[in-house]
Amino acid sequence: MALKLYNTLSNEVETFLPLDQEAARREGRPARVTFYSCGPTVYDFAHVGNFRSFLAADTLRRWLESPLCEGGHVVKQVMNITDVGHMVDDADAGGEDKMEEARRRLLEQKKSGKLPAGAEGTLDPTDPFAIADFYARAFLEDAGLMGLRVVADAEKSPELMPRPTRYIAPMLEMVEALLEKGHAYTGSDGVVYFDTQSFPDYGRLSGNTLDMIRSGAGGRVSESTQSVKRHPADFMLWKPDPRHLMRWDPEKVLGRATALREGYPGWHLECSAMARALLGPMIDLHSGGEDNIFPHHECEIAQSRCAHGTPIFARHWFHPRFLMVEGSKMSKSKGNFYTVGDLVKKGFDPSAIRLELVKTHYRSNANFTEQGLKDSGRMVERWRAVAEAHAGTAGAGAAECAEAARGDEAAASAAERFARALNDDLNVAEAIAVVNQWIRGVREPREVDSMTMRLFDGVLGVLERRGGGAASAGGEDEARIEELVRRRAVARETKNWTEADKIRKELDALGVVVTDSAGGPTWSRRASL
Repeated sequence: MALKLYNTLSNEVETFLPLDQEAARREGRPARVTFYSCGPTVYDFAHVGNFRSFLAADTLRRWLESPLCEGGHVVKQVMNITDVGHMVDDADAGGEDKMEEARRRLLEQKKSGKLPAGAEGTLDPTDPFAIADFYARAFLEDAGLMGLRVVADAEKSPELMPRPTRYIAPMLEMVEALLEKGHAYTGSDGVVYFDTQSFPDYGRLSGNTLDMIRSGAGGRVSESTQSVKRHPADFMLWKPDPRHLMRWDPEKVLGRATALREGYPGWHLECSAMARALLGPMIDLHSGGEDNIFPHHECEIAQSRCAHGTPIFARHWFHPRFLMVEGSKMSKSKGNFYTVGDLVKKGFDPSAIRLELVKTHYRSNANFTEQGLKDSGRMVERWRAVAEAHAGTAGAGAAECAEAARGDEAAASAAERFARALNDDLNVAEAIAVVNQWIRGVREPREVDSMTMRLFDGVLGVLERRGGGAASAGGEDEARIEELVRRRAVARETKNWTEADKIRKELDALGVVVTDSAGGPTWSRRASL
C-alpha cells in the first residue's frame, strides 16, 4: 500500500510519489526523497508547540525510511536555523528583525539581573551573532533529547542544518535573478521587493487572492512601507539598513560589482536559497507549522519558481496544526509556556514528552497535558519491557527486525496494520493503537517480539530517548540524590527512623520519590506541570 498524505497545496490527500520514483524503479533501488523542514528562529527558546511540528516531520521521515513503507526510502532532510531576517511582522519591511528584538529583550533582562540560565557571564547581549549561537545551542540540545534524526545527520554533515548568515551569496544571486527576470523591483525606500502580481499562482497554497490581501492590507503592513510597494502582498527580499548590526556588503560577498546595497535578507528568501543550494530547484517535501503557510511558504513558492523557472518548488506540503497546553494557547503570562528542557527538569522522561507530542494526528489540534505525559510514560515503559526483554536484539537493524516480524503470524499481522495506519495520512494515533493491541497479547516476550517492538519504535522514536527525568538531571544534583538515598537506606537498616525520616523529607523537598522494594530502593522525580 502506498503512502497517502494530505497535501496543503492541493487541499487533498494524495499518493506520495517522490520525484525520483520512476528512476528508482528502473534501477531497482529505494527512491530518494528530498525534504526541507522549516526550523526555529533562534531569538528565544523553542517551546513544545514548535517541537510538535518538528517531531511530526521527523515521524514522517522515519516512516519513509522504514522497511515497512514500501521497502523504505533514502531521505535527505534539511532543517534551517534562522539567525537573521525574520521580521516581527512577516510582511513589513519597516518592522523589526526578531534577532534585534532578542538583543533589546536580553539587554533589558541583563539590567534587571534576569538573564536566562546559562547566559550570565557567557552571553554578550549586544551581539546578535552571539545571541543566535546561544539559542541555537539550546535548540540543538532539546532537539537531541527529542531524537530528531536531522540533528544526528548534522553532527556529521553540518550543512544539513544551515544558518542563513552562511548562505548570503546564494541569496544575493537569487535576488539578482528575480530583478533580471522582472519578478522583483527596488522601492523608493531602497528595499528590494518581490512583485506578487508577476506570479499568477500567488495565493494557491493558502487560498488567498491578491484582492483579498489588498482589502486586508491595513492590518498586515505599516502605511509608510505600503506606500512604496506596488501591491500590499509584495514582500521583502533584501533590505539596505546601515543601523542593522547583521548586514553584508553584496560586492564583498559576491566578489564583483552589483546594484544591491549593503543590507540583510528577508526571511522568506533564506529558505528558498538554502533549499536550492542543498536539495535542488525542485524538492519532494516541505514541512512547517500551519502558521508558516501564509505568508512564509506562499512567498517561498513564488520566489523559487520565478527565480529558477520551475513548474513546482515542493511537490508536497506538510503542515501540522497547533498545540494547546491544558486546553489553552501557550503563554508565558499564563504560566503554561514550556520548553523540552523545562519539562525534563520537572522530572518528565524525554521518551514520554516525544510520545505525547506525536500521538495525536498531525492535522488535529493537540492538547498537551500533565495527565497525558504520565499516560505516555506508562505506555513507553510497557513497550520498553518488550523491546529490552532480549538484550541480543539491541543491535538489530530495521531490515532485520522487519524480516523477523514477517516470519511470525501475530507480529506480521500487527506490522501490516501498523503500516496501513501510517500509510493513511500518517495516522500515528491508529498506529499506536495497533502497537498496544498487539502488545496486550504478548505474555512472555520472545525474541521476535523484541525485534517487532524495535521495528515499530524505529518510526515512533521513543524508546531510544531513555534517560530523561532523573537520568537527565545529571551532575552534582543526581549525585546528591543518590547519596541521600544511600544514607536513608543505611538509616533504615540500622533502624534509625528519625534520620531516615529526616532524609525522606529532604528528598521530598527536592521533588524525589523513593520506592522501597526487596531489591533495594529506587528513586524518580515527581513530575508535574
